[in-house]
Amino acid sequence: MKIYQFYRRQALDMKLDEAWDFFTSPYNLNQITPDFFHVSITSKVPERIYSGLMISYKMVAVFGLPMDWLSEVSHCDEYKRFVYEQRVGPFKFLSHEVALTPLDKGVVMEDIIFYVMPFGWFGRLFHRLLIGRKLNQIFDTRRDYLHARWGSPE
Repeated sequence: MKIYQFYRRQALDMKLDEAWDFFTSPYNLNQITPDFFHVSITSKVPERIYSGLMISYKMVAVFGLPMDWLSEVSHCDEYKRFVYEQRVGPFKFLSHEVALTPLDKGVVMEDIIFYVMPFGWFGRLFHRLLIGRKLNQIFDTRRDYLHARWGSPE
């Protein structure tokens, strides 16, 4: 079994509480992802996330095929970090941590992702041919959107 890792870091000119509110809301996902990746939230989501919160979605991500996805907020250290873990979805395992670190002016946001493809060698091939590229495209779009909206701290 191959465990993939994905890491991104970005400094943003925004306040810590603004960053926390923006990144913890799943309603902002469609703003920060490419058009091929569309998310519809199908469960009730409270104003504040908390450890143990389950969120269900319908996603269209690859080949335009809709899929069900259930994630759990497994860790929530308010204004510092939170972790979403896939409970039902296309990956055998997926954990996405978002960490926020305040700067003198702005914040640093880090995405730390670990995931495992299903289907053994076929999943690894599928990752090499498509999924790895799509993941980079998703986070390139995220980076570009965030930079255009908030810029970098001086």
